[in-house]
Amino acid sequence: MTDTDQKKEAFDKRYMRMACIWAENSYCERRKVGALIVKDRMIISDGYNGTPAGFENVCEDDNNVTKPYVLHAEANAITKIARSNNNSEGATLYVTASPCIECAKLIIQAGIKRVVYGEKYRLTDGIELLERAGVIVEYLPNEE
Repeated sequence: MTDTDQKKEAFDKRYMRMACIWAENSYCERRKVGALIVKDRMIISDGYNGTPAGFENVCEDDNNVTKPYVLHAEANAITKIARSNNNSEGATLYVTASPCIECAKLIIQAGIKRVVYGEKYRLTDGIELLERAGVIVEYLPNEE
């Protein structure tokens, strides 16, 4: 492994740890997910799964089913970019769980070129769509 590869791996691990820490901000009980968007080694956006601004911070209903309006961490991070002066063209997204197909569509449209995820989900259609679009997808298991 070259020195450059070692540095890249070290940065990937650090950003993934930061995404895991960011996931702790989620009010969701069933699953806490965090995301960071990094461009030129700068964090330009962050997000975690939760309800839209102005809603109660309760993600599950009385039957412990996730409410349909809960935003995924990736969607929160991408929509924050839309409200800022930054853009995500060519950026890397670090997310603690593999993206669903809906988030994969947002990732592609946001111009994100690389996704590093830390936990595999039973559905793989999001990952497959990203790969089909030419997005580099890498699995880096979350450190416990």
